Amino acid sequence: MAGERPTLDRRQALIRLLRLAGTGLGAAGLGFWLSERSSRPSPELVTYARRDHSVAADTSLPEMAIVQGEDPAQLVRHAVDELGGMHRFIARGDIVVIKPNAGWDRTPEQAANTNPDIVADVVRQCWSAGAKRVIVTDVSCNDPRRCFQRSGIGAAALQNGAEVILPESAGFQEVDLQGDVLRNWPVLTPFLMAMKNWFGILGGPRHQLHQRIHESLVDLADFMRPTLTIMDCYRVLIRNGPTGGNPEDVALKKCLVAGTDPVALDAWVAKAFWNLDASSLAYLTMAAKRGLGTCDFQSLRTRVRVA
Repeated sequence: MAGERPTLDRRQALIRLLRLAGTGLGAAGLGFWLSERSSRPSPELVTYARRDHSVAADTSLPEMAIVQGEDPAQLVRHAVDELGGMHRFIARGDIVVIKPNAGWDRTPEQAANTNPDIVADVVRQCWSAGAKRVIVTDVSCNDPRRCFQRSGIGAAALQNGAEVILPESAGFQEVDLQGDVLRNWPVLTPFLMAMKNWFGILGGPRHQLHQRIHESLVDLADFMRPTLTIMDCYRVLIRNGPTGGNPEDVALKKCLVAGTDPVALDAWVAKAFWNLDASSLAYLTMAAKRGLGTCDFQSLRTRVRVA
C-alpha cells in the first residue's frame, strides 16, 4: 500500500540499481528527461543553465515503486502506473530524451545494458502520453553502433517510432557543468534539449573522472536532474562487471524499481542487496548534502507490486 515503508527482506528486495560506484558490479539503469516544451534552448542557456526536469511532489502517490514479474515490459508499465502514470511526467507536445545504459557490446542475456523490452515500453508510454518527439541515446563505452545493435536497444527504439542518436564528435557541446569537479566538459547535445550511469551524457576523456568518481557523479546528478529514474533489474550482472560476458555471471531477478528520488533508490537497493549503508557510499551522502535527494529511503512513500 502507498505510504508503507519497504521491508528489507530478500523476497521483496529482488531488484538492482545502476552500477554502484566502487563495487565493480554491472547494472542497467534508465532515465529520461523532458525538453522545455519542444523549443530548442538558446546557446546561452545551453552553456550555463542546469537542467532540472523533476516533477512536483504529489503526496497522494508513492515516490518509489518496486515491481516483480515475468514480462519486462509489464514491469515498467506497472511501475509507472503506480507512480501516477506517464501523463504525470510528460505533457502533450514534449520532447523526451530517454537515456538507457547502452554502454557495452553485449546481448540482453549478458545483462550489461538496459533490457530492450523495457526501453521499448518506455517509448510507447511516452507516445501515449502525447510526446511530440522521443529520442533514445547514450554515449557508449564500446563502439556505439555495435552497442545499440547487439543490445537490441536500437531496434527496440526504432520499431516503436523513437529516434536513435548515436554519439558523433559533432554532436557534443562544451558546457559549464558548474560542479565541484566537473567544469567545462563536452555534453551530448540531446540532453541539452531536454549516478555511474550519468557518465553516459558526457564525451571527452571520461576515464579521468574515475580519479574523483564520487564527486563527478554528484556534479552530473546536480546538472541533469531527471524527470523519472527507472532501474532495470530483470537480469543482474553479479560478477565481472561492468562488461560481463559470461551468462553464468547473470542472475535472473525479474524486477524493476522506479521513482522520483534517485538518491533514495540507490540507497535502498544498496542496502537490500549488499547490506551497504548509504554512509559507506560517498556519492550518496554527497548527493544528499547537495539537496539532490535523501539517503533515508525508509521515509519514502513506497509501493511493492507483483505483476
